[in-house]
Amino acid sequence: MMNLPETMHVSRETQERLEAFVALLEKWNPRINLVSSRDIASVWDRHVLDSLQLAPLVAGQARFIDMGSGGGFPGVIISIATGVPGTLIESDQRKAAFLREAARATQAPLTVLAERIEQAEVLPAPVVTARALASLSRLLDWTAPLLEKDGKAFFLKGQQADEELTEARRSWHMDVRIHRSITSHDGVILEVSNLERV
Repeated sequence: MMNLPETMHVSRETQERLEAFVALLEKWNPRINLVSSRDIASVWDRHVLDSLQLAPLVAGQARFIDMGSGGGFPGVIISIATGVPGTLIESDQRKAAFLREAARATQAPLTVLAERIEQAEVLPAPVVTARALASLSRLLDWTAPLLEKDGKAFFLKGQQADEELTEARRSWHMDVRIHRSITSHDGVILEVSNLERV
């Protein structure tokens, strides 16, 4: 159970569904290592809250695609908090099985594709998300075919964000807004739009 900061207040029903998700994660984690064993004790702070930051940015959209969903961060959390339908792409079959069970247990409107991102056949969406997955350049390679023309991508990034942006701009034209993380003093959310290859 977690008391959320005032800025991230959610309804009681949403809180209960987040708790159901965390309980499921704790049950499955010893078998398939969804988060590192040392992170389990701080799963609310390190993973749930971090992912929850994206909820206000995705709320109201028609749907979203989450790349490399792993243990459900941020995709499952976004969908629980917003009700926005999502497609989760996760190549690891066991993690995909967990994600399907998490969607069922929390009644989140999610579809899980157990395949590699570059091979996923999915209609482009107005929003693409990713967390702790790859360098920004690699993320943009994967995002471009998945993002609608006027869409936005949101990437949770750490202290390397500036270097990754510099590197990515060699290959991509894009508009970027930087949102400060409220869970990490050196973390940011990169909001990317108008993405075009150089």
